[in-house]
Amino acid sequence: MKVMVPVKRVVDASIRVRVKADDSGVDVGSAKMSINPFDEIALEQAVRWKESGVATEIVAVTCGMAAWQETLRTALAMGADRAILVETNTELQPLAVAKLLQAVAAKEEVRVVILGKQAIDDDANQVGQMLAALLGWPQAMFASRIAVTADLATVVREIDGGLETIEVKLPAVISADLRLNTPRYVTLPNIIKAKKKPLQSLTPAILGVDVTPRLTTLKVTAPPKRQAGIRLANATELVDRLRNEAKLI
Repeated sequence: MKVMVPVKRVVDASIRVRVKADDSGVDVGSAKMSINPFDEIALEQAVRWKESGVATEIVAVTCGMAAWQETLRTALAMGADRAILVETNTELQPLAVAKLLQAVAAKEEVRVVILGKQAIDDDANQVGQMLAALLGWPQAMFASRIAVTADLATVVREIDGGLETIEVKLPAVISADLRLNTPRYVTLPNIIKAKKKPLQSLTPAILGVDVTPRLTTLKVTAPPKRQAGIRLANATELVDRLRNEAKLI
């Protein structure tokens, strides 16, 4: 079973992002970049399938500029067998990414696409669902446990008030939730091995996909700074503040 894992390059979760001076977007010029954490979880699941004999090949895919090869090399060091970069300088929106992944999935004839449930930069949570619709495949989003056979995937997903277990026939699109697993650390020997693994470059034109943006970002602003908290002497003072200032009582 061939598995495709889309990975996105995002600002590292430990970094505090800053808005550009002209409010045109987020300043990532000198920021530390890494694989989207949810995509790391998806990749770890694919590697575990490979180790258990369920998966035969793992193909990591990303869409973006040439510098994103670094992200793919990290994915290869984590255990992916091959990598594909769909290179473009156009700002990609979720639908465009889904169309590019659809073309790659069809070209590679994969049985499962597993990706993070959302990216931590835009929190759109759209690509997985759009990709499933474009491919005409069943979808199992927000997976916290997965069991896969040759033709079936059983997925446990967290919902309000409990857990839901669903079965989907393969091929299918699955998105990984936070509690699915804990990704392994990338070791130095695997980083060295990753340099020898194949990394293919494609373009939207080769895949026959129009990635022209449909939305225009007018302005990006940082959230207002929070006011410092205050310490009250007792509960009576707290009730007085709530009644007369917070207007909650």
